[in-house]
Amino acid sequence: MPCNTNYSNHADPSESTSTAIDSNTIAFHDEPTVFEQSKKNRHSNYTTDNTDYDLNTHYKSLARQLPAELPELCETDIVRHYTRLSRQNYSKDLGLYPLGSCTMKHNPRLANKVANLNQFTQTHPYLPDHLVQGNLALCHELEELLSEISGMANITLWPAAGSHGEFTGMLMIRAYHLDQGSPRKTVLIPDSAHGTNPSSAAICGYDVQTIPSNAQGLIDADSVAKAMTKDVAAIMITNPNTLGLFESEFKEIADIVHQKGGLVYLDGANLNALMGYVKPGHIGADIMHFNLHKTFATPHGGGGPGAGPVGVVEKLAPYLPTPRIIKKNNIYSRAINFPNSIGPINTFFGNFGVLVRAYTYIRALGADGLKEATEMAVLNANYIYAMLKNHYHCPFPGKVLHECVFNDKYQNEHGIKTLDIAKRLIDFGFHPPTIYFPLIVSGALMIEPTETENKDQLDEFCNAMIAIATESKHNAELLRTAPTRSFRRRLNEVKAAKDMTLRD
Repeated sequence: MPCNTNYSNHADPSESTSTAIDSNTIAFHDEPTVFEQSKKNRHSNYTTDNTDYDLNTHYKSLARQLPAELPELCETDIVRHYTRLSRQNYSKDLGLYPLGSCTMKHNPRLANKVANLNQFTQTHPYLPDHLVQGNLALCHELEELLSEISGMANITLWPAAGSHGEFTGMLMIRAYHLDQGSPRKTVLIPDSAHGTNPSSAAICGYDVQTIPSNAQGLIDADSVAKAMTKDVAAIMITNPNTLGLFESEFKEIADIVHQKGGLVYLDGANLNALMGYVKPGHIGADIMHFNLHKTFATPHGGGGPGAGPVGVVEKLAPYLPTPRIIKKNNIYSRAINFPNSIGPINTFFGNFGVLVRAYTYIRALGADGLKEATEMAVLNANYIYAMLKNHYHCPFPGKVLHECVFNDKYQNEHGIKTLDIAKRLIDFGFHPPTIYFPLIVSGALMIEPTETENKDQLDEFCNAMIAIATESKHNAELLRTAPTRSFRRRLNEVKAAKDMTLRD
């Protein structure tokens, strides 16, 4: 949820009252695995009353013949093991998580509470439609909400991640062009796009042609016009792009692509900078995906579940994946009889828990709240840009939207690189931002504060970044050996990637 704050004064770095986690206060040590801690015949005396259910009686053929080789631990062993592990890991509940383009924001507990209602968690995937009317109604209403937010005519909720949404979208683009008599060969992608864009196009059989950014970090209509031929199936544009900039010629570019029969795919991963202000379907996008796990309240990262719904304009609706949720006489059903569909791309309800959280978040905030979330995300990013622009070089200066990108040009004068800055930030109790991306910025530091951070928290982060910039001039050796206060010191990352130690 957006965090209201006051930006009237810049904080003095010397007056910081940081509440970020201090790793020195935690007793870290190499934590053995549960198997290494196992002691024969150690167990807990607490048991679950399971007298009404006997697996051997009901499913004897499925019963294990030999005991499972599980670690033998008591309850305190287990609780302390996982608690110690949790304290060795940074989390959004500890402080600012400034990963650019990843939207690692605080997610309200309300969304988790609703997703954990028994009526949802105990729904069996094989239940018939008439017994899951509530689930289907929620999905149908979420489709309508996402249509309203994006300006798209129809939505599919089934893709399990943003990249899966891209893949689904490219399959629909290919199906559309095949129906027009030509699959076409090429997809245009800006050099500032998310890395999964060219992968999704290539997996669907397309050649990728890169469109270079101009001096302002944007793609211009002239470059697209030169590349656009009748062999081009689509252009994929991340908007706002990975520099945090709005592609100001998006509508003109869309018109150029449409005139040659191509389609416009919008990577909606950065939708938190547009909600309430721009509807992609109204500025020329034909198809887009949403990262529900970024914009709409599912904890993001750590390999957890995601959801990447895809929205399309009316002419692409026949190609949507099946099943599609149909509402007739206030009865919801899953229908599969769509001859031009690309077919199923996920099972059952997709990642249903993520859908519930997104629905809850949107309904809780409402239209005004979503618009305020956009305003706060943009304000916070511009505040960080204003605070740091005199201390770190910005290759594309100006107003940004949801994130800002600096690099290590100033620090390089003292032999300090982006990696050194990121490692030193750990000593200040913050997770580092995204580094060395986007690739078009040498030594990039990509920072996305999100809408959920208040001014005090942003000041703490900026004060740490300013202190590091000062250290690079007067104590460069400290940065080159950082982090000095964390559980792990500077690792040999190349060796770690090439010479992994794997346990059985």
